[in-house]
Amino acid sequence: MSEYNWQKSSYSTEGANCINVARASDGTFRLRESDEPNVILATGSVGLSALLALIKADRVASA
Repeated sequence: MSEYNWQKSSYSTEGANCINVARASDGTFRLRESDEPNVILATGSVGLSALLALIKADRVASA
């Protein structure tokens, strides 16, 4: 996992429930949740943009 430069939102606290984002060397993005850092999702810029649009529109269901 050290191959990625993980970043989190400045709105995130040091606590749990933070999403970390990193850009891979192939130009795709990696996403992980701070509670489960070994589970990493990969997506392209279109997928990430769509996810962010849903979050901003408050259309993402919480678990």
